Amino acid sequence: MMKVELIVEGEPVSLNAFTQEIIGKVAVAMAESLHGVGQSWKEMEIRVTK
Repeated sequence: MMKVELIVEGEPVSLNAFTQEIIGKVAVAMAESLHGVGQSWKEMEIRVTK
């Protein structure tokens, strides 16, 4: 099972197991579909700034 953390403006946002699973699976699928990203990674970080 993967661990997913969401931090907004420096504050952690509480995620239940279902939300962690959805966010995690979507992020993994997007990253692994990119050229050069394999399946042997251990940690992934995504930053979004608006």
